[in-house]
Amino acid sequence: MTDVDAAIAAAFHEEWGRVVATLIRTTGDWDLAEDCAQDAFAQAVRSWPRDGIPGRPGAWLTTVARNRALDRLRRGSTETAKLRQVATLAGQGGGTAGPPPGDGDDGGEFPDDRLRLIFTCCHPALPLDARVALTLRTLAGLTTAEIARAFLVPEPTMAKRLVRAKHKIRNAGIPYQVPPPHLLPQRTTGVLAVLYLLFNEGYAASAGQNLIRESLCLEAIRLARALTQLMPGEREAGSLLALMLLQHSRRLARVDAAGDLVILEDQDRTRWDRAEIDEALTVLQAIPPDQPPGPYQVQAAIASCHATAAGPADTDWATIARLYTLLAGLLPSPVVELNRAVAVAMADGPAAGLRLLDALDPAGLAGYYLLPATRADLLRRLGQRDGAAASYRAALALAPSDAERRYLTRRLAEMTR
Repeated sequence: MTDVDAAIAAAFHEEWGRVVATLIRTTGDWDLAEDCAQDAFAQAVRSWPRDGIPGRPGAWLTTVARNRALDRLRRGSTETAKLRQVATLAGQGGGTAGPPPGDGDDGGEFPDDRLRLIFTCCHPALPLDARVALTLRTLAGLTTAEIARAFLVPEPTMAKRLVRAKHKIRNAGIPYQVPPPHLLPQRTTGVLAVLYLLFNEGYAASAGQNLIRESLCLEAIRLARALTQLMPGEREAGSLLALMLLQHSRRLARVDAAGDLVILEDQDRTRWDRAEIDEALTVLQAIPPDQPPGPYQVQAAIASCHATAAGPADTDWATIARLYTLLAGLLPSPVVELNRAVAVAMADGPAAGLRLLDALDPAGLAGYYLLPATRADLLRRLGQRDGAAASYRAALALAPSDAERRYLTRRLAEMTR
């Protein structure tokens, strides 16, 4: 990959959401915003090798996309209020790359266009899964296939959800804004789900060569910080921020020098980010214990058990297993039950975990590679090499990233020597 290729890839991950959010605000047209953002990146592929990488890639991309939107509106309509607004934002300098709008240009209480986009997508008129999927598509630039994998649904199903959500926003006239304080609680669940899925797509990429997409993790953490500032009394927002920080603190230890996956028990804990761990623990300690914990608070408590253990042998797996039982009551999910089986296996032995795994409905985890991967690991620990090898093969066929496939391939080789 050349320097220009790397710069374009980095700009996509870091600037896509900003560019699209700005264009949605200025044009009100979601499809136009995405199309013009794509045109801007296509222009970068053509121009940057010839002209050099601009000093401010985000500003360059925003200006190109904005001008493209202006051209499209000119060709498609007479002078309208929408056209005049975009023309005003484009300025008098034609292609001059000024600062991207939406970062403090409207004097509003919370003027971040990307946060506006999340709250628009998370309007209660939309189904929860559509809220999350639409924001991941427009804010993070995830493909429909990537979002479908995150939701464990077929790609055509997810495509239909995205189309319906956009039509609903347009037809219902859902405003592009952060709602007033008294309406914030109605949107909180969807917003938190969006941020966590955005983080997870960065922390364990659903496709590609790299396990971690750092820019997505950082964007999710940035928006979570913004949300805690906007809603300082929202305990689950603070819990989610802490959970992200605790997980992100392990990023450098999750892959080795070759980019291969390193599982938790084998990680070099001196590479964990202690500043992020300390910040997360401070956030959790500040949450008043006067109410029952929510799902993110429980997940953050699980992550803190790992973060505060001196080593794998010091991890309080019994407490983690109890926390997963609590989480299963708050957030019933086959993935939660799978994680509970792992915790029980670590606390009470692999046979106990395998019994819980056998009780799971495989239909709820169809296509989820961690189900056969977990079974393989438990069988390996029990010395059942043939069964472990079969499960590693099944996991290998489903693993989404190259790093995970390489890890499973090594494990399979160990079982077939």
